[in-house]
Amino acid sequence: MTSDFADALASGRPLVLDGGLSNQLESAGHDLSDDLWSARLLDEHPEAITEAHLAYFGAGADVAITASYQATFEGFARRGTGRGRAAELMELSVESARAAARRARADRRLWVAASAGPYGAMLADGSEYRGRYGLTVAELERFHRPRLEVLAAARPDVLALETAPDTDEAAALLRAVRGLGVPAWLSYTITGDRTRAGQPLEEAFALAADAEEVIAVGVNCCAPDDVPGAVETAARVTGKTVVVYPNSGEAWNAEARSWTGRSSFDAGQVRRWRAAGAGMVGGCCRVGPETIRSVAAALASA
Repeated sequence: MTSDFADALASGRPLVLDGGLSNQLESAGHDLSDDLWSARLLDEHPEAITEAHLAYFGAGADVAITASYQATFEGFARRGTGRGRAAELMELSVESARAAARRARADRRLWVAASAGPYGAMLADGSEYRGRYGLTVAELERFHRPRLEVLAAARPDVLALETAPDTDEAAALLRAVRGLGVPAWLSYTITGDRTRAGQPLEEAFALAADAEEVIAVGVNCCAPDDVPGAVETAARVTGKTVVVYPNSGEAWNAEARSWTGRSSFDAGQVRRWRAAGAGMVGGCCRVGPETIRSVAAALASA
């Protein structure tokens, strides 16, 4: 699919993604314990979202990923928000990132990726790290398509189909994104050389190999140590640009709703990921602006 964003990827210059939106918001004093996570602030404090994006652009990110990861019609409905208002908030997630791009004093083109998280993110029970929800691919497609239509209509530069835990969800997302007129990337959350549900990554990435809408594939919300093998596999199986944005290396305890362990994200690893074929690199949960600044420097030196 041809687009300005696709052309930027084809230029060969690696793009720097942002880091974890939630940890940046929490560091600013916002409580994200609600089931909607950062998406709640779209309604209650949208300027906070813009400020968080701005912090990452200031750190050297080329791409901001919107606060719509957990923004779904079903999730908003649980809090009494009707479909019309829910759609407005999804659109606002894109506009908030655009506003940050306009305010950033950058000497480069800045991009907006509209996030679409997995079905499990709406459940807010950690099941996005397990997959296999007991739904068919068709049922998952019906869940994803309406919000993807809203996000696409807001005209982001790319759709981020992210944190897919299994091939069923990936297949549903690939079907749901057809015909929307916006390019997309597909990224899995993984453990080792398999999806969280246990499928081999070769099988998982192969689903996107012939998808015209998908201009990049890769992994996110995983341990940094799992990235190199995934990059090589994604590049070999699909021939597409590879996107990677792992967590800090800490582990999420869904019951306690807290992180445990120590960070293992080392910006020095970025050069290895780039050498293996990664064309977009950033961070996910617990990766903040200072680390993204180091990622940008590492990519520039590579």
